[in-house]
Amino acid sequence: MNIIDISSDLLRAEVYPGDPEPRVHAIQRLDNDDEFDVTALYACLHSGTHVDAPSHVFSQMEDPDFYKTVTDLPLEKFIGPVTVVDIPPGPLTGREIERYFPRFSDRIILRCHGDFEFFAGAADDVAALGYQLIGFEGLAHGGKNEAAFHRALLGAGTVLLEGLDLSALNRGGDYFLFAPPVKLDGLEAAPARAILIEDHIIWRK
Repeated sequence: MNIIDISSDLLRAEVYPGDPEPRVHAIQRLDNDDEFDVTALYACLHSGTHVDAPSHVFSQMEDPDFYKTVTDLPLEKFIGPVTVVDIPPGPLTGREIERYFPRFSDRIILRCHGDFEFFAGAADDVAALGYQLIGFEGLAHGGKNEAAFHRALLGAGTVLLEGLDLSALNRGGDYFLFAPPVKLDGLEAAPARAILIEDHIIWRK
């Protein structure tokens, strides 16, 4: 079984402008004659490889029909066949959506070869395709209106897997994804360890 880790290192990954830098604090250390190594972590939930839930952009009071936290999301969204899609750098418009985005996949991961962003309306075009999950190399690129981009996809039931490191992939195409979020009850996001399985596997009862 060929397993490919596509997670980024939480402490070294790109940080969204304005978010706090992840840091660790040594509570106990064997080098200090403590009995254990014990470390505390402080990080934004949107740093490194992570999952965005609808409650990232929808409030429980104003948008009860769309409001879901990370623990409300079905785990099957994060486990199953996935297609890695190579997209060109630059703006993604309806034309690029029509050309590059598969119609018969439940999950896709976007592998870019340079900077890209969704132009106005393109996120709505993608949302209409009904994906369970979209993964992004690095952070998601919503363009000038990140909130509208997130609302279009998360409102359509598509969860976002951001902060992926696809440098170990030799190709696009079909894989098997395993990337469930950490269980953090009631929160809008959670870290995830994302892996792809390249060769064929058979699940047995």
